[in-house]
Amino acid sequence: MAKKLFVGGIPWATTSDDLKQLFSAHGTVATATVITDKMTGRSRGFGFVEFENDAEAEAAINALNNSQYGGRTLVVKEARPLEDRPRRSFGGQGGNGGGYGRRDQY
Repeated sequence: MAKKLFVGGIPWATTSDDLKQLFSAHGTVATATVITDKMTGRSRGFGFVEFENDAEAEAAINALNNSQYGGRTLVVKEARPLEDRPRRSFGGQGGNGGGYGRRDQY
């Protein structure tokens, strides 16, 4: 069964091919994708690598997590589905506490 890994902290110049080559040393990589910004096309500094074998994916996590690559420290862990991530709350109040101004102005 395939296992997908999240890879954070990748250097900005890293391509999907670079990512695939880095992880191929630890097993058979099915896909490797560097996530890019929709507007600029520049790397967002993270990506995903999918292994065909779970044991190879675990070996890659153990070998590459917290390792140095291109002057940056990689974060490698099992990817979680979008719906499993905790929701971020911004409070819904806006920048000034939700009011229109200071209370003493009314």
